[in-house]
Order: sequence, then structure tokens, then C-alpha cells
Amino acid sequence: MTPARARDLVARFGNLPLLVVGDVMLDRFIVGRVTRISPEAPVPIVRFESEYARLGGAANVAHNLASLGARVSLVGIVGDDAAAAALRAQLAAARVDDGGLVVDRDRPTTEKVRVVTERNQQVARIDYEQDVDASGSVEHAIGERVAQLGRAAKALLVSDYLKGTITRTLVEGLLAIARSAGASTRVPLVVDPKIPHLECYAGATLVTPNHHEAEAATHMRIRTDDDARDAARAFRARVGCDAVLITRGEHGMWLSDGEREESIAAAAREVADVTGAGDTVVATLALALAAGATMTEAAILANHAAGLVVGKFGPATVSPPELLAAVSGFGIRDSGFARIPNP
Repeated sequence: MTPARARDLVARFGNLPLLVVGDVMLDRFIVGRVTRISPEAPVPIVRFESEYARLGGAANVAHNLASLGARVSLVGIVGDDAAAAALRAQLAAARVDDGGLVVDRDRPTTEKVRVVTERNQQVARIDYEQDVDASGSVEHAIGERVAQLGRAAKALLVSDYLKGTITRTLVEGLLAIARSAGASTRVPLVVDPKIPHLECYAGATLVTPNHHEAEAATHMRIRTDDDARDAARAFRARVGCDAVLITRGEHGMWLSDGEREESIAAAAREVADVTGAGDTVVATLALALAAGATMTEAAILANHAAGLVVGKFGPATVSPPELLAAVSGFGIRDSGFARIPNP
């Protein structure tokens, strides 16, 4: 893939319609200064300085897509509470359609409150959540939103955080939409997975476990490229998906789609925070595939996007100019990409 090809793909991102389905969250940060330890218990005393909120989970995936220029619809569950109002305000500011959010008055909006120092060191985290699977009228409403909003989408994306939105029935509905265009023009379905739901993802176009998830799913250790290749094949066979992309942190990524096995070296960056990096990866992958990229091209772009967000604190996004600058600066002709043929 040449720099010109990268520019061509990113130029197609603008206004492409995508649907994100998953567990939406609000990430709230309470920032303070620590100068002493409490006399009541061996814990730091945090003197409050500021507070802010960011989109998290599936909402962060949608935010990443919007930042890259896509036209995004989001389906998920929120409560009837202040956190839901704050989340909707953040979505509006990010230009993400919140019409697909379903209100469940029996659960709170998933909210993660992090107490951090002024140097971005995390002191504690408080989670407000209920992770029971959606059922009854809520599950039915989610399915209706997916059926309505998915028809125009050029790619479908599942962001599973085990908070109750994603079920096998829901994925089957997404697969029906993906296949409705016909075999030659099937809409890609990309899944950011969780291990307890592996059986839910059968039929997906691409599933993106990190190396810990791939190890847990396959009972195989991943230390080398050969290990990654074997684990990716085993993961793909277990899940029943078309392709697997294992994200390996500083070791890059491994792509397996049945026709090729490929290693993609990490884009070297100073790491500030890995929170939300997986959201950026899956968003970039789905959008690139919707724009006509091959699996390999999509993975290369996602690799560069991930390298950018880990240099930022908290859930972060990437703009098209940032992505193209990273691709050009890294030297896409010598990006560390290695094609390894099947034996």
C-alpha cells in the first residue's frame, strides 16, 4: 500500500454511514493533587482540582468514527439518569446520532469514575453498572433500532463490554442485515469481543481479540509470530468468523483470514495511556473496510491510529490529518509489514 493509496482510502471516509452496536459508557475523571496519606487508612488524600467526562465503550467507538469523518448511528442501553443526559450531550458534540439509544429504567447508565492525579496517575475507579443481559421490551427495542438504522450502513460494528447489550440474537440480526445485500456486496461486520460471548460472534467478518483474550480463548501462549499465527487460526476456527486480528501491544498485530497470515509491526510511540486503544482500532478497521480497503490495508491504518491514541490520556480519537501524517511519517512502504505465506 502506497501513501497515495492511504490518502485515497482516508479521503473516502467522509460521510460514510456506519452503525455501532454495543455497551455505551460515560468515563468521568476527577482530577486532584496528592500530597499526603490519610491518617485514617493507608490511602492517598486527593485534593480536588477539576472534573471532566468523555465518551467510553461503544460510545467511544462511535466518537472515533465521527472524528474520522463517518456518519455514525449508535445503538445501546442507557438508564434514566444524569449520566445518560451527560452522555447524550457528549454524543451531540461529537456529531453522533443518539436516536438508537434505548432507555432501561431498571439499570443505571454505565459510568466509570476515575480519580486521577494532575500527572494522570490513576488512584481509584468507581463503576456504576448493571451487567444483566437485555431482555423483554428492552431487547426488543434494541433489535428494532438495529433493523431500522442498519439498512443504510456500509459497515456494522459490535463493541462488546459484557454490560448486557450484546446477545446472540442481536448478532444474528446484524448478520441478516450484512447478508441482505447479497454475497458479492456483503456489508462487513466487525466485532470487538469478550471471551464469554465467543459463541455469539459466529459468522462475523472480522473479530479483534487482544493477545490476552486470544490466549484465553485458545489456551495457547502467544510469545512469537508463530504462536500468534497458530492462535489466530485456532481462534478463527472456534468462533466461526471469517478473519481474526490479534492486537499485541508493542508487538504489533497478527491478521489471519484463511488466505493469508500477516504480521504488522507496532508503530513506535511513547505510551501515555492505553485506555480506549481497542476502540480506535476497531473503528478504523470498520471504516477502512467500508471505504473499500482490503483486510491488510485496514489493519495497517488501524495500527497507525492505535499508535496515535496511546500517546494521549484517556479515551481519545484520531483525525484524518493525524492519521495520514502518522502513515507518512512512519514510512508506509517500510511499515514493518511482513507477509508470511501459509505452509
